[in-house]
Formats: sequence, C-alpha cells, structure tokens
Amino acid sequence: MATDMQRLVGMSEDDEEEMGMGMKGEDVEDEDYEENGGVHGNVSRMVEIDGGNGMGTGAGDSRFQQHRLFQDQVESPGGGTRRSRPVEEKERTKLRERRRRAITARILAGLRRHGNYNLRVRADINDVIAALAREAGWVVLPDGTTFPSRSQGQMPAGGNSAVVTSSSSHVPSQQPPSVSLKGVASDYGSPLEYNACPMKGVFVHAPSPSPYDLSSSSRSQTSMVGDGEADNPPVVGGSIDTINEKQIVDVPPRLPECDFAGTPYVPVYVMLPLGVINIKCELVDPDGLLKQLKVLKSANVDGVMVDCWWGIVEAHAPQEYNWNGYKRLFQMVHELKLKLQVVMSFHECGGNFGDDVCIPLPHWVSEIGRSNPDIFFKDREGRHNPECLSWGIDKERVLRGRTAVEVYFDFMRSFRIEFDEYFEDGFISMIEVGLGPCGELRYPSCPVKHGWRYPGIGEFQCYDRYMLKTLRKAAEARGHTIWARGPDNVGTYNSQPHETGFFCDGGDYDGFYGRFFLNWYSQALVDHGNRVLSLAKLAFEGSCIAAKVR
Repeated sequence: MATDMQRLVGMSEDDEEEMGMGMKGEDVEDEDYEENGGVHGNVSRMVEIDGGNGMGTGAGDSRFQQHRLFQDQVESPGGGTRRSRPVEEKERTKLRERRRRAITARILAGLRRHGNYNLRVRADINDVIAALAREAGWVVLPDGTTFPSRSQGQMPAGGNSAVVTSSSSHVPSQQPPSVSLKGVASDYGSPLEYNACPMKGVFVHAPSPSPYDLSSSSRSQTSMVGDGEADNPPVVGGSIDTINEKQIVDVPPRLPECDFAGTPYVPVYVMLPLGVINIKCELVDPDGLLKQLKVLKSANVDGVMVDCWWGIVEAHAPQEYNWNGYKRLFQMVHELKLKLQVVMSFHECGGNFGDDVCIPLPHWVSEIGRSNPDIFFKDREGRHNPECLSWGIDKERVLRGRTAVEVYFDFMRSFRIEFDEYFEDGFISMIEVGLGPCGELRYPSCPVKHGWRYPGIGEFQCYDRYMLKTLRKAAEARGHTIWARGPDNVGTYNSQPHETGFFCDGGDYDGFYGRFFLNWYSQALVDHGNRVLSLAKLAFEGSCIAAKVR
C-alpha cells in the first residue's frame, strides 16, 4: 500500500509537465493513445484511497473513467510501477503544439495587416473566433457568451434568403478578390441596422413579391438558405450572377426613387450652372452644354439638376409663362438618357455666396414692390430685402388679385402641364420646391447686402406690416396686446449673443414675452412651409417632392 501511495503522490515535475502537455494536445491521434495504454490497453488496476485503507479497483470501476491520466502505467525495473510516457509521444505532442501556434500566428498577422483587426500580441484562436463573430454582427461577451445582435435577431429564422459568400479581404491570399459587389438591396429597417451587419456575407431578403422584383428570367444561380422550397422567390432589387466561380451582385439601374435604405447604391445628380438659361429663357451655349452632358453620361451619373427660375419664366406679366429654353434643355438631357431633377426657384439669384449670375424676381412683382415694399421682408431698421416674398402675404391678395401661395401653385401647375410627358415616363424623377431665400426654408436673417458677416447673429425679419399684422393677432389671442412688437434688445446683424439683452444667458428669450415671440416667429416659418408643400403635392401628385431646410 505504501508503494501505491508513493506512486500516487510522488510524481516528478517532469511527469506533471507531460500531463499538462497531454491536456493541451486536444487532437492526440488514436494510435498514440492506443499505443500508450488506452482504454483497451493492458492496465492492471487503479488505486482508490478510502478511509486510510487502500483498496484496488478493477478496470471497470467508474473511477477508471474519471482518471484517464493514470491509464499509461507500466512496470519499472525496480519491481514497482511508475507513470512514464515514451519520448516519441512527448515530441509529437510538442510538435503539434508548435504547429498549431505557428498557424495561429500567421492568421493573426494576416488579420492585423490586411483587415485592421485589433488583436492582442499573444492572442489565441479564441480571440480570432471572437473577432470574426463581432465582425459578422454578433455580440461576444468577455466570458465567451455569444448571441446575435439586435439587427441579427430581426432577420427571419426560417424564411428564404439568398446568401452571397465572398472571400474575406481580411485574410491574405494569392488569388485576387473573388467577389465584386456592384450593389445590394436588402430589407433592413434603417441605415443603422444595415451598418450593423458588415458585408462579409451579404444577405438579400425577399419576404414577398413586389413591383420591383426581377422577372423570372433574371433569377441567378444562387444557393438559397431557408426552408428548402424548390421555387425560390427572386432577389429583391438585384440579381446574383456566377461567373467563373465568382458571385457578382448586380443592382438593376432602375431602383425606386428616394428609397435607398439598406443599399450602397445612391443615385448621383450633377447640378447644372445657375445661368444655363438666360433672362430671355434661352439656352446659353447649347453646343458647350451638350459636350458637358456627354462627359457626365460617360461618367455614369444618373442625371442632372437644374433651377427653374420664377423670375425668368413668369418675368413680364402674371400667368404668362415662357418655357422655351427649358423645353430645349430637357429634350437634350432626355436624348442622352439622363434623368432630371428640377428646382422650383421662387427667390432671386445674386448677392449671396456662390451666386455668379443675377436673376431677379419677376418684373411685375418688382413693380408691385416699388409701390408696396412690405410684400418683402423688413428688418428693425426699416430695410427691405427683395430676395423673396414675405410669409405675411401668403394669404394676402396683393399680387394682382392673387396671394403668394396662389402664385406659387399656378407656376407649379403650369410646369406640370407643360412637361406632362416627361413626368409620365419617369424622366423627371424629383421636384424640389423653393421655400425661401436660396430656396431654403428660413428667414433672410443674414443678408450680405445689409452688411452681415459671419459669425454675426443676424436680425429678426418680421417688421413688414403683414407680419406685424399676424403678430398682433397672436398677441391679442394671448390677451397681451403689448406683445404685438418685435424685441428691441437683440443687437445688430454682427452682434454676438452675449452682447445682447435678449440672447445672453438668462436674457429675455427665456421670459414670458420671449417665449411667446419666438414661438410665433418659428411657427410662421413652419406654416409657410406647410402651405407651399401642400400645394406642391397637389400640383405634382404622384411625383417625389423635396425641400431644403437650413
């Protein structure tokens, strides 16, 4: 019994090292295991200590299964038994461990060099697997717990999905990249969800048929992962072709306009010069423009964008529209098979940053403004700004019997009727509606012509009689007629907020009057935008409508 106890507890350091290496070698070959006293080897007995009395157990005891490290016992020359392992096995185990570590080191070096993976210097294979899982959009906790992220969890578990497998650019290879991604359309709910799933493997879902599905003839040879139905639905918004074992995702040229969530494809439109149409509504330098358009066509842009100036088309008399220059321009663009986005520009051009031409408001509007300058915005010093019409006349019939919004609507309706064929065939893909100075929904609070320089705070533009009229009504509705005025402590165009009594910390802007005034001032802007865009939706029913907000 004493000899048995010595065999149990008297293992040398070399034996402990061998046992540790054996545990590292997870893939020890069966032949090595058999040769050194495996389950079917010649093992005489296991030693169990129970209450101080030694008792030998047979090979079928349960302890035999729990202590596999003692299965390679051999007889020693001294008559006793001691654990020993052949030198060849130790060398094979160490060789396998070195080989495994060398492969891991090469993988880590490739990921760091080509994939910008942030792996520690002595990273192991677990770190590699965790990094790849995170790259695929999964969540890996420090203790190794791994589960899908929120965006992964929203993907249907059993539905059909086309999987495009690409060679990761993070792993060095002697071959060129095997996958060319021209574009992908997917059904993620938001750009945030799309960004959460990197494009190592691209998932393109087809939950249900839609008008944008491809025809059956364009279905490509792809492997479908899902419920295994024989009749797989087409890929939404794109096709996948296999060429020389390379899978190429190709997005068709006609995508639904302004619906690009979850796809890397965004149409590109190039802005034409502001003065491409002169004040007489004639096309300026058609030959030079044609050459430029051909260059754009060769660059594979989707189309061009052009301003349609109110001051050019309706220049001389109310409701007398001259579209000649725009007709020729649109025909030229149409023949080159480019698309068009048109801006309804109801402001003047010139006097602001980036303006290289001068296009005023219609002459008949300027004539009205000379006798009634309050149709334009007015600052506290009494200076009018003829850049655009005041919101105060949106409902005032001061433009030869029409309100401002009626003038805008008549202009847009005339454009829609004149170019109806271009709307029908989808040539005009979008209409942008001008809502204020520079076409933006904002007040002309920072006019360069009045001496404003960045970073001045500008001035309120609410002192024309029509704006003051609406202010007075709002003050009376609140029961404070004294509030029917603009603030008098807001400084000048180039003042800083801390230099004024209104905008400084704890200033009047946070008082009862300040809150009332700012609410009325901002609401007048919002109401103007709502009125004009509502009429634009009526005039361009079925078309995509946009606006600029600053």
